[in-house]
Amino acid sequence: MLRYLGIVGWSRTMTKASFTKLQGRYVAFIAMYTKVHGLPPAEADIQRYFRVTPPTVHQMVLTLEKRGMITRVPGQARSISVVLSPDRLPKLE
Repeated sequence: MLRYLGIVGWSRTMTKASFTKLQGRYVAFIAMYTKVHGLPPAEADIQRYFRVTPPTVHQMVLTLEKRGMITRVPGQARSISVVLSPDRLPKLE
């Protein structure tokens, strides 16, 4: 199933919650950060929140993008966008 994302383009939507608890926490953080601050987080913001290394954050971002949970523009700062509908997001712990 494909869903149109406007300017960003086309992306696969997931038909059921097929993500790990940690992946869900990352996506929930990205969504909440975007809602609170009005712009997506930088990878450094994600790193500070989860207290992990830059390569760990980048690998998770790539994984979330590959699984169709987020979209981003490589090389463009703060371009992460959550694709999942708000009712599919887990609560941020």
